[in-house]
Amino acid sequence: MKGWPIPAGVGGCLDTLRRTGHAAYPVGGCVRDLLLGRTPGDFDVCTDARPERVMELFPHTVPTGLRHGTVTVRTEDGPVEVTTFRREAGYADGRHPDAVDFDATLAEDLARRDFTVNAMALDENGMVIDRYGGQMDLFRNVIRCVGDPDRRFAEDALRMLRAVRFAAQLGFSIEKGTLDAIRRSARRAEKLSGERIKAELEKILLSPRPELAGELLRLGLLAHLGGRPDCPGLLALREEPPEPVPRWRAFCRLTGFPIAALPVERALRRGVLHPEAEAVRTLALSGGELAALGLEGPAIGAAQRRLAAHILAHPEDNTPARLLALARAELSGP
Repeated sequence: MKGWPIPAGVGGCLDTLRRTGHAAYPVGGCVRDLLLGRTPGDFDVCTDARPERVMELFPHTVPTGLRHGTVTVRTEDGPVEVTTFRREAGYADGRHPDAVDFDATLAEDLARRDFTVNAMALDENGMVIDRYGGQMDLFRNVIRCVGDPDRRFAEDALRMLRAVRFAAQLGFSIEKGTLDAIRRSARRAEKLSGERIKAELEKILLSPRPELAGELLRLGLLAHLGGRPDCPGLLALREEPPEPVPRWRAFCRLTGFPIAALPVERALRRGVLHPEAEAVRTLALSGGELAALGLEGPAIGAAQRRLAAHILAHPEDNTPARLLALARAELSGP
């Protein structure tokens, strides 16, 4: 595609659809990232071709979301999601449309999207199709809903968490009208699955601005799960390695957020609730040295965990001499 670094596999999808008489456009986050000078993590294509037609045109497809018009096309550059233009109606569960109509135009398809920066497409000449001011919002570093924000959040409550996540990942602010609507609609987040909340919260924690995870608490989006809405000091999250366990552990410690309220992996839950188990590996005293004091088997592991808990509170004590002194004092008793 003219002027843009479109992977060959994506270009092949576009060419096949257009050659067979269909409209086809790169759309959404990939356009946003290209305009920001970033390499998109994936490319989405929207088209007037029905899902069944897409599956006829491409030999390697996966029907990942036929009800919503999405077919994943496997290409040499990886999977490409191809979705039919659609209109949506009714959102009884506050997350998914009750009805989807594929007799729609590109303009209607863009109108149903969440934020202006995600509601742009590229035509076959590489020109940006931008009906809602997405390019201006990129220039202003703003996350703003397409159309009425109250309506957008009533359609899909996850969009409220996504607004904070995009702000954290892109270094943007949330436009006032959109932010006010999040406050009004925050209770809708109670309908979201724990898996979805965990995924969005973790993306925020691993972003360049992990402190914005606190916005989910301040805005009331996690009120049904717990944690303190007033939690200063979250800038300290940036000092933690950008990895799940240390970022989650620090977030839960600083805010009182209960990790067990979400369906997280066992290793993550253990890492958050039992930091001493990880700290054992950093002890300046080996199990053999504890054995030399007369400890055996499980008693060695128990002593290591106690010493690890101690150095978490007193890292300056993590020296062989000091740990040996602590172990001997414990063995000698009161």
